[in-house]
Amino acid sequence: MSDFSNSLAVSASGLKAQATRLRHVSENISNADTPGYRRKMVPFEAVRDMHTNVEVVKVGRVLLDRSALDKVYDPSHPLANESGHYEGSNVDLMLEIADAREAQRSYEANLKMFDQTRQMSASLMELLRR
Repeated sequence: MSDFSNSLAVSASGLKAQATRLRHVSENISNADTPGYRRKMVPFEAVRDMHTNVEVVKVGRVLLDRSALDKVYDPSHPLANESGHYEGSNVDLMLEIADAREAQRSYEANLKMFDQTRQMSASLMELLRR
């Protein structure tokens, strides 16, 4: 494989990984008020692609945050126990917004790398035609 193809494969894997991360962050944000919901975390792994012999980014198995769930006091809630508390979610919206911003910036960087590689390849082809 050419260096251009390898570069495209690496940036494409980064795009896919960050898109998956952003999807899970948005799920976390949308379920922040769901009782008993645990935050999802997406680990990344560097894996050598056997076809191209290039290290690419793969999304690992989605993990659930095992930190304690918030105790919410609302005696009128159907899930409330005899003391009026129920377990909320462990989603921290500030952390999710920071993760979303980080994933977006990383996605944009991978997209820029993909576009630069494509432009360099097109310029090389144009030079070779002359």
